[in-house]
Amino acid sequence: MTTRNRDTPLLAITMGDPAGIGPELCIRLLDRISQGDSNECIPLVFGNVDILSQVSERIGVPIVCPVVSSTEAVNKPAIFHCETGDLTKIIPGRVQPECGEASLQYVLQAIAHVKGNTVDGIVTCPVSKEALALAGYSYPGHTELFAEHFAESETCMMQYAADIACSFVTTHIGYNEVPLHLTTERITAVLRLTNTALRTIRGSVPRILVCGLNPHAGEHGLFGDSEEEIIISPAIARAREHGLDVTGPVPADTAFTPQSRDRFDAMVCMYHDQGHIPVKMIAFDRAVNITLGLSAIRTSVDHGTAFDIAWKGTADAGSLFQAVRLATQLTKNKLSETSARQTEQT
Repeated sequence: MTTRNRDTPLLAITMGDPAGIGPELCIRLLDRISQGDSNECIPLVFGNVDILSQVSERIGVPIVCPVVSSTEAVNKPAIFHCETGDLTKIIPGRVQPECGEASLQYVLQAIAHVKGNTVDGIVTCPVSKEALALAGYSYPGHTELFAEHFAESETCMMQYAADIACSFVTTHIGYNEVPLHLTTERITAVLRLTNTALRTIRGSVPRILVCGLNPHAGEHGLFGDSEEEIIISPAIARAREHGLDVTGPVPADTAFTPQSRDRFDAMVCMYHDQGHIPVKMIAFDRAVNITLGLSAIRTSVDHGTAFDIAWKGTADAGSLFQAVRLATQLTKNKLSETSARQTEQT
């Protein structure tokens, strides 16, 4: 049996919704790495080999890697076929319950392998929240699923690119619910998670900017219910007491200017679109979704299933490449830390 070098991370790449662009993204990743683009990690696609074969034929990109039934001897790019319900009649580009079920099973099998210590980290391709709901699941996204399995305490979402990074206090809830979920404790936790993540990724002390909730950051109570004064500012004060470099709260409409992004390493946003809009305007094909606060490494593309271009050969795999690159870096850091601790103990 040939075993892999444990210094080279084995990453589970979950295929996402079979009717979306996930299969094409996985094929392009396998093709790129199989051609020698990188030997920094070993990608193992968790998905359906029949769907991947169909998409491969449609887009004209051959699959040259093997299909495996075990992760133990994987030492090169491969596909791990996951048995799910019948996908022979699915229609590309449509929301379908069987696709929601399959996309969840790919992730759950990858999670099981991480828990079994046979896979080092997970990179997820996009799922359809509507398809998940039709399949009977209430997860609003990957973030909540991974928190259920790997959260040690607080978690949060970060959208990361070299030139813009945003962490989120709230994510997949309606706008009318946002103020109800803002607490000083929650914002403090997101500031701490953001600080820790960026120190790991960049190796330096980050400068963090905090957005207000209301227009003009409330204008000293003129707009909203003084959330900036009562909730957000106390969190900033707590973070500073613990040595974090934090500024704010500031109006969100000035937080993402070029000058602001030059000055600060990350922005903490109060709700989903406050940060997702600027991230996708600035770094749509480069940004990576990270779930902070997990005991496992998990990154993701920062876009959706793109049903309108599914199986057509026009999907941009840039975000997936970046997600794999960042997961590789984080996994190597974690493996190195684990090895160092084991050496100290002996």
